[in-house]
Amino acid sequence: MTITALLVANRGEIACRIFRTCRDLGITTVAVYSDADAEALHVREADLAVRLPGAAPADTYLRGDLVVAAALAAGADAVHPGYGFLSENAAFAAAVQDAGLVWVGPPVKAIELMASKTRAKELMAGAGVPLLAPVDPATAGEDDLPLLLKAAAGGGGRGMRIVRELGALPAELLAAAAEAASAFGDGEVFAEPYVERGRHVEVQVMADAHDTVWALGTRDCSLQRRHQKVIEEAPAPGLDDTLRTRLHDAAVAAARAVDYRGAGTVEFLVSAEGRPYFLEMNTRLQVEHPVTEAVFGLDLVALQLRVAEGEPLPAPAPPQPSGHAVEARLYAEDPARDWQPQTGALYALQVPDAPGLRLDTGYTGGDTIGVHYDPMIAKVIAHAPTRPEALRLLARALERARIHGPVTNRDLLVRSLRHPDFAAARLDTGFYDRHLAALTAPGAGDPATAALAAALAEAVRPAPAGGPAPTRFGAWRNVPSQPQCKRYRGEPDGTEHEVAYRTPRTGVPEPHEAPGTRVLAAAPDRVTLEVDGIARHFAVRAERDRVYVDAADAAYTFTVLPRFTDPATHTAPGSLLAPMPGTVVRLAEGLTTGAPVEAGQPLIWLEAMKMEHRILAPASGTLTALHAAPGHQVEVGALLAVVQEGPAAIPVPEETA
Repeated sequence: MTITALLVANRGEIACRIFRTCRDLGITTVAVYSDADAEALHVREADLAVRLPGAAPADTYLRGDLVVAAALAAGADAVHPGYGFLSENAAFAAAVQDAGLVWVGPPVKAIELMASKTRAKELMAGAGVPLLAPVDPATAGEDDLPLLLKAAAGGGGRGMRIVRELGALPAELLAAAAEAASAFGDGEVFAEPYVERGRHVEVQVMADAHDTVWALGTRDCSLQRRHQKVIEEAPAPGLDDTLRTRLHDAAVAAARAVDYRGAGTVEFLVSAEGRPYFLEMNTRLQVEHPVTEAVFGLDLVALQLRVAEGEPLPAPAPPQPSGHAVEARLYAEDPARDWQPQTGALYALQVPDAPGLRLDTGYTGGDTIGVHYDPMIAKVIAHAPTRPEALRLLARALERARIHGPVTNRDLLVRSLRHPDFAAARLDTGFYDRHLAALTAPGAGDPATAALAAALAEAVRPAPAGGPAPTRFGAWRNVPSQPQCKRYRGEPDGTEHEVAYRTPRTGVPEPHEAPGTRVLAAAPDRVTLEVDGIARHFAVRAERDRVYVDAADAAYTFTVLPRFTDPATHTAPGSLLAPMPGTVVRLAEGLTTGAPVEAGQPLIWLEAMKMEHRILAPASGTLTALHAAPGHQVEVGALLAVVQEGPAAIPVPEETA
């Protein structure tokens, strides 16, 4: 059957990416969207779009019945699930086919067999795929530590816990099961040995209905936070030919064991000694598929569609790989603050366009990043003849990108790509555990000069009706006018900067007490300063109370501060405020007003943007107020609780009172 109209049962970046291939192939595109996504990029790019009433995933993108009805209503003849949501849901795949639609994915039976990690491991053992021996939590001893607890269903790091002390095992099992049940509707959790300094290496497979299975090389996805990938690359560096062949053979065996069709990924943990262990098979397209596409010169979505139409793969063996590709996931989150997701208006998203660079995104400047979905803004991919060249190209592209809006992990990505361990391919899943503090420390840039550029741009900003052209000048004059002061707070570190400048009769602002600095040009959106003999350009953009300053080697975000502090903005000491909009999912056991707490103790768990976030006690003392309860929806800045610092009052037993 030839596909003529395709509905993508997904949103954001992956929907836009699939639509791109459909346009190339002449296939009509159909989007579905929640109320929160009514103006989203994937809706704007689709030929047709169908509303799914509601905002929460459970009411919209996870409603298979509504998605199938949308496909039929729009006249689609095929459904592509993308990744996440219903992409590995066997019942949804069956419903699509029962409705007479083409399912662009693997057979229902293959999804069922791989859906449970415990059942999948049993199947892989029979196929000769190397495995880690499972551990029964009920009989685990000191020799079994450390343990990794994992949800049997789903992925994305939900329901995963590392246990290093036996005493913590019961509580961690309970927490992992609760998170798994909330995320996947299945609270089954299993345990296996946790491999210290292991690498996450995976193999992309593509199979047709004509007995052809391709192993499309390896990918390394070891740089992870919260068990979710941040940077991926292909091929996985540092593997010898023997190990690479073993991984390819095991991946093909796994695919054949379930009579696989279409695109899938077989994931392995590779120990420091070079021993591979099967983790799981993702029966869908992966987020990191672009690096494989770049290295092999393929369009994996086009191949998925070809296989779904019943056609064979174009050759018995895949093409030869070429070069190296690296992908960085740009997230709206603050790595220095426990990876807290960020929301709000995305004023600008501009990544340099150059040979070897690719941008996959579901956003453009002017869109809003909401609280309901994953915080990933975009994926930036670089392809070059060698790994060092690809790393250099990607790091520089991210550095030069203009990203104005919520805090992102952009600086972390740039520093990660340039870190000596990463450059030398010393990779393992503990990379951020060891290096996060250094990677999020204040940079070597010059925020004070950037703040000066922000103030000068503001000083020449024209009135709304219009203004003069940019002013060019070589220095400043000694004039008697009084200096003006502007105050800024650097984001996200909170450092304050006070900038003084004069505005003489010429209207040209002049820095006050800035030795070694000359103003060469000033305009509302661009300032050029000569600093110690070197001309430096600063692009400036003001949005409400924020100013974004982009230099050649760094980007700065400032909040404009009033000259005097408003006492009404102060909060009581010890106040715990919601760092983001979200839902209170649970409280610490026994947490009530008057309870003693210890500094750093987790008190409240919030769920936002597909992740749980802990609210910690800021100091040891007593909980004097509690305004949070499970199920409560809270806005950013909402008061959740108050901790009064000091020795906690210990209740005296009645019999000794």
